[in-house]
Amino acid sequence: MMDLVFRDAEVVDGSGGDSYRADVGIEDGRIVSIVKEAAAAGCQRPTARRALDAEGLVLAPGFIDMHAHSDLALLRDPDHSAKAAQGVTLEVLGQDGLSYAPVDDRTLDEVRRAITGWNGDASDVDLDWRTVGEYLDRLDRGIAVNAAYLVPQGTVRMYAMGWEDRPATGRELDRMRRLVAEGLEQGAVGMSSGLTYTPGMYAPDSELTELCRVVAEYGGYYCPHHRSYGAGALRAYEEMVTLAREAGCALHLAHATMNFDVNEGRAPELLALLDEALDAGADISLDTYPYTPGSTTLLALLPSWAGEGGPDATLERLRDAATAERIRHHLEELGSDGCHGVPLDWSTIEIAGVADPALADHVGRRVDGWPTARRLLLGDRLGTTVLQHVGHEENVRTIMRHRVHTGGSDGILHGLKPHPRAYGTFPEYLGRYVRELGVLSLEECVAHLTSRPAARLRLPDRGLVKEGHVADLVLFDPTTIASGATYENPRTLPVGIPHVLIDGRFVMEDGKRTDVLAGRSVRRTP
Repeated sequence: MMDLVFRDAEVVDGSGGDSYRADVGIEDGRIVSIVKEAAAAGCQRPTARRALDAEGLVLAPGFIDMHAHSDLALLRDPDHSAKAAQGVTLEVLGQDGLSYAPVDDRTLDEVRRAITGWNGDASDVDLDWRTVGEYLDRLDRGIAVNAAYLVPQGTVRMYAMGWEDRPATGRELDRMRRLVAEGLEQGAVGMSSGLTYTPGMYAPDSELTELCRVVAEYGGYYCPHHRSYGAGALRAYEEMVTLAREAGCALHLAHATMNFDVNEGRAPELLALLDEALDAGADISLDTYPYTPGSTTLLALLPSWAGEGGPDATLERLRDAATAERIRHHLEELGSDGCHGVPLDWSTIEIAGVADPALADHVGRRVDGWPTARRLLLGDRLGTTVLQHVGHEENVRTIMRHRVHTGGSDGILHGLKPHPRAYGTFPEYLGRYVRELGVLSLEECVAHLTSRPAARLRLPDRGLVKEGHVADLVLFDPTTIASGATYENPRTLPVGIPHVLIDGRFVMEDGKRTDVLAGRSVRRTP
């Protein structure tokens, strides 16, 4: 007698192969029985303590969000319907080179302030860890969905040498190597960088290569937000491919977009670069979200020299009229390295969230110029988040078809008006880009969102509907699944996803969030 059986489900198993009709049985958190065409074949059907009629619904592996910013949200909000309701059963945290482990007291205070715009100031979370292992142990107390973690290179650099824009000394580089190795030994699946974010962007390629060699020794992967998605995008992608090849490290390109006017229609050039490397034996994958605008902090747009010394030094530069004018000149006329080398068009910048509630009336408005941006940066103490409307639909569709593509929301959950991708990425893929536009077949898309990321994470028993695999599953209606989140109402939950299971337990049942906290850390396997 099994715990649960789904009867007459249309199984899209994550392999990319044709769907099939089957009864699927679950026991002790694992898939233990798959009987194809059970009713039609007249064979004995599996029995269970509970049978759920799944006729007309698709049963697929749970979706894996390869680029998430839920590092504190998972601890702050046990409900976490933003991801659970989408069918996400695993998120990869520690992204863009900035997160909360490994740290000492000084580094923790600095990183909290640096990414307030992503996660809030963390005053409502008991930050009772310092190492990667301790953070993962904290997740193991029970969270809404599973989580894997990348060692954040920017935080590691901050820990080892502060916010200085210079090459590391030999001693500092040795310390960074040890911190990365310790994080991987404690369960991290790889290392991330944010190479348009300070202080991680101060690292030269030689330093990054040495750290990637450590990652390769542990069988992890390198996940860079590279140095430009704008004027130097193709050079930046090529830089990462070359660096990973030199280090002998697997490479996963974060939110692999081609943005700004200079890159309209240029996605095929990126894919040609990647195909050449793949055909030569490189181990490369990438993730994208199915939207055109990006999302970041207002602070991130500033030139890198404005961030040297940390948040207090940045605020002091903004207060000084002459230095603030120099920042404006870099932003509007030269093209800041924080803004991908492209002169900033303020009309593309929409305020998504503020740390200070007194500034809430700015949310939803476009920035009307540098004076307003400067006042916000100072008044909000660098905590403002923005949407940046600079993407191209043709590029989005072209990249999502690629053979190594996976899905990642890049979802920032903090702020009054976050990007809708935080609540809508996975149903947007399946509703809009599969059913409505036919950019991908259903079987192809599910593979992009399940087995491909599981392979990148080296998870041998996830990502497929297969006997013996963990029962992380999503049951959805292919005729109605859709993202409810819009730019006007970004926190609206999706439709057409009645059931989501993690470890064989319902975290979503009949379209409603249960009180189950089945998620745990998913750690690197040797």
